[in-house]
Amino acid sequence: MSGHENDIAVNGCAAYFLPVRTRMPLKFGRETLTSVTCLRVRLDVIAVDGRRASGWGETPLSVQWVWPCSLPYEERHAALKAFALVVARAWLDFRRSGDPFEIGHAFLERRLPTLLARFNRSRPRGGEMPWLAALVAASAFDIALHDAFGLALGLPVYQAYDAAHLNRDLSRYLEPEPESGVSFAGRYPADFLVHPAPRTIPAWHLVGGKDPLAAADLTGEEPRDDHPVLLEDWIRADGLRCLKVKLRGDDAGWDLERLVTVGGIGERVGVRWLSADFNCTVSDPAYVNGILDRLLEERPRVYGMILYVEQPFPYDLEANRIDVHSVAARKPLFMDESAHDWRLVRLGRRLGWTGVALKTCKTQTGAILSACWAKAHGMTLMVQDLTNPMLAQIPHVLLAAHAGTIMGVETNAMQFYPAASAPEEAVHPGLYRRREGQVDLSTLRGPGFGYRLNEIKRRLPEKAAS
Repeated sequence: MSGHENDIAVNGCAAYFLPVRTRMPLKFGRETLTSVTCLRVRLDVIAVDGRRASGWGETPLSVQWVWPCSLPYEERHAALKAFALVVARAWLDFRRSGDPFEIGHAFLERRLPTLLARFNRSRPRGGEMPWLAALVAASAFDIALHDAFGLALGLPVYQAYDAAHLNRDLSRYLEPEPESGVSFAGRYPADFLVHPAPRTIPAWHLVGGKDPLAAADLTGEEPRDDHPVLLEDWIRADGLRCLKVKLRGDDAGWDLERLVTVGGIGERVGVRWLSADFNCTVSDPAYVNGILDRLLEERPRVYGMILYVEQPFPYDLEANRIDVHSVAARKPLFMDESAHDWRLVRLGRRLGWTGVALKTCKTQTGAILSACWAKAHGMTLMVQDLTNPMLAQIPHVLLAAHAGTIMGVETNAMQFYPAASAPEEAVHPGLYRRREGQVDLSTLRGPGFGYRLNEIKRRLPEKAAS
């Protein structure tokens, strides 16, 4: 192996499946989540000078979010797990050295599409796995790659995203919008990130479509544990100031009433901000505009609390090139499911989207590159949750702290499966409980993502691949 002194190459891989059940059902779009499998990955690397490191990454394989369709849940779930093992085997054969952007970008651009195409040829017609699902399966490996790079250098990974540690500038990966005056030559991710990152950031609470808002909504089947159930109790217990509201997108009356009710509860107990998330279920901007206009006329205080609107329209942006300028004229409009990579962010910007909701579950490499492209072109950022428990929470909140978001980070694993993260919470209590409306990153330290893995008493299941 030869090359730049900081170069690494992958020489080992292990994957684990960790099952988690929710304490409360999470409804979004047309589906409901009651359990999830988390994919945890270890990537072993060797550096030019012989140094070795093992990086870790994790993501929930959130089937309902990545692969919404009429196929039975278990069929999609099994396929997604099977594809994750395909990706694991591919990393063992991927002979590429460099920094994590070089390696991660090459895998995403050249290897992953081929793996997905081959996998889908074995699937029944109409049951092909979408690109978003492939990205999520690949993301745990990519996160582990970045962690390993930081560990090999002995640096927190966000300190390694500069010219001193990366081989190529952003012009190798990104193209500016023509006539924008933007250039990526000589610029690195560090130029677009926040340094030093804040140690506490505002936390967004998720109001799912099945969440009880008042005592009349209770069925008697709610969990009896140490955690709140009703929205107002959550707000008071965690000092919340920001609520993300899941909507249906196909029932304007229900959606309007949900925003009014949640906004009213929030306003009464000190909530300042709302976001409206339609989860890709809307096909016509007039639907969203109608709800916003009625709020402005009938409930102006609730309208004013809405900080942004998230992904109302189908996530396949290339197949659904909807002009959304009219929505963005009313409220900031953020891409989420559509923002697979910077090229789709560019297309979204042309169609009228004004912001990007980043997710580590679409890979750390892709999230950082999309953040850089968006910021260079004047778009605002948010970091959204995939209900990330355990290790998945740590790169997630670090991305939000370094990206410079419009307002903190969405974080809701403590609502839906708090017990799942008990070993990690013992080491990082401020990351798995929201206090005074914030999450606290101050316990993260050391190289890579600062997991402090040797202090976390997590017993892993048997390897699914190695």
